[in-house]
Parts: sequence; structure tokens; C-alpha cells
Amino acid sequence: MSNSRDIRGIQLPMLDGTPMPAVLPDDEVKALQNQIRELAAAKNAVILAHNYELPEVQDVADFVGDSLGLAREGAKCEQENIIFCGVHFMAETASILSPQKRVLIPDLNAGCSLADSITAPQLREWKAQHPGAIVVMYVNTTAEVKAETDWCVTSSNAVAVVNRILEEHGSDQEILFGPDMFLGAFVEREIGRGMHVWDGECHVHAGIKPSDIDQVRGENPGAEFLVHPECGCTTQVLEYVAAGDIESEGVSILSTGGMLDYVRANPGGTKIIATETGMLHPLQMADPTATLIPANRMAACKYMKMITLPKVRDALLEDQFEVKVSDSIAELARVPIERMVSVG
Repeated sequence: MSNSRDIRGIQLPMLDGTPMPAVLPDDEVKALQNQIRELAAAKNAVILAHNYELPEVQDVADFVGDSLGLAREGAKCEQENIIFCGVHFMAETASILSPQKRVLIPDLNAGCSLADSITAPQLREWKAQHPGAIVVMYVNTTAEVKAETDWCVTSSNAVAVVNRILEEHGSDQEILFGPDMFLGAFVEREIGRGMHVWDGECHVHAGIKPSDIDQVRGENPGAEFLVHPECGCTTQVLEYVAAGDIESEGVSILSTGGMLDYVRANPGGTKIIATETGMLHPLQMADPTATLIPANRMAACKYMKMITLPKVRDALLEDQFEVKVSDSIAELARVPIERMVSVG
């Protein structure tokens, strides 16, 4: 029997059976949050939390958002210390954009299966096989991979970035896109041509299958679909739209930031959310009137859930654990990140 955590009344088991952190009593949560806020003020620290973090961690943060949005907040904030509640590549990105600041992550083991799916040596070998190709990498990659990249993208601007490349370099420009194969397939559909796409995936989003959509559709007729383009079910949803089984206006392929914008602009109703289940918390906060249903209740990232309130407190108390990207890597990695930011 899998372990689970009750988040806003929804049982969220870990995808691979890894136990979730222990549920803390409400009074302990409040005490820890108060202690963390006091420590952050004393240490001149800003607390950043990703949308997929535990609700109590999101609630203590100064800013909550996607990886790029948080890195931007870290770069423009006045505090000299950043407590990054997310996974390792995100803390690296914050370090790249804020080299003068100290970036701490509450658990060094908070990794990312997608970022781990391609290494810098693998990318160099891939580039050697396709001389002249332009490398486009999802921001969910290590700093070393970014240093080998021409353009970084987010899920919200990947199509715009690739279209810009084609406009500047010609429609036949060879493109290496990675590491997420589902996002790559989505971009190919949107631009109407193929690319070389790396065979990588986020284990959580890949675990949201077409069968999940079949089941949740049957249980919730008429519900809207908000689908992250990393999901393994994206193609299935688009096929339903093409066949007329789902009204096109009820389906949106969106980044996490796009999902938040959508629920704010379209309050109420029933919405099926196909992404990591931690996203339900900020969406519900954005629209308390909506009925939100996870496409797959098992889609909880064990790495995101490694960050707990006690670990956030300890990071502040002990000044641990610093994530620092070397100057040589950061200088190279900053180029594709800044190109990505220029597109928005």
C-alpha cells in the first residue's frame, strides 16, 4: 500500500511509492513558518518556492512560481541570500542569473529526472553528429548542458523561440531540441515541421497517460482540460479535439504560469489539471470557486516533496546547502538563458 499525503482533501501518493514527508500538525506548521520568516528577515534572505512544492512551503515563500519566474525574482530582489525551494537545476539557474548572491537549497538531493536525462558529454556528441544545427534546450537542464546550448526555452515560449530561429535562419534550419520528447512533439505539431528531438522525459509528466484522460473524461463530462505540454497524454487530448470528442475551447495546453493565468481569467467550473499535483494548491488559491481534478492522482514528484519546512528552517539556521555555478560555466550558460528571456 503506497504512502500518501492529504493536500487540500486530495490523496496524493508518490509516483514510485517513495514515502511522502510526514504530515505536520497545524500548530507545528504555523510555528515553523513563523520561525522561518523571522530567520529570513534576520539573514537578509528571500524564500522562493516552485508551484510543485508542498503547500506549507509555498505558503511561507515570498514568491511562488515556475523555475524561470523564480530565477527572475531572485535576480531583482534586494536580499543577498536566496533560499530556493525547488530542484537543483532551478537553484543553478538562480545562481547563474544572480552570481553575486548566495543561493541555498534546503535538500541537495532534490534532483530532476528530466534534467538527468541528458548530460553535457551526450549533448556534445549529439552536436558533433549534426554540425550546423542550432541547439534548443528546455530550461529543465543542468548548467553544464546550458553551457552547450544556443537557446533555452520554457514550456510557455518554446514554440515562439523555435519560430524565431526559423525566421532568422530559414525554414530548413536543422534544430536539436531536448531533453523533453513530449514538449518536442508539441512544438513540432505547432510549427508544422520536424526537429531532432532528444528521447528524454519528466517521470511525473510522462506518467500521466492517455488512459488517465479516458477515465477522468468519463467521470467528469464537460470538464475543461488544462494540460502541461510535458505530459504523456498531450497527444491523446489533441486527438480528442481533432475528432470532435472534446470542444476545442475546453482544452488548453499551458505552462504552469499559463494555467494560473487561465483560472484567474476563467473562474469557477470544473477543470482537469494534467501536471504535477502540487500545482493544485496555487491554482485553488488563485480561484477558490473552481473544482480542480488531477488527471492522475499519482503524479507527485518525490524530488519536489523533499523540501520540507524543517529543512527550510535548517538551511537558514546553518547556511546550508549552497548551489554555486562556476564562473566559466555560468558565463556560457547565461547566453541561452538571456536569449530565452528576451522572447518572454
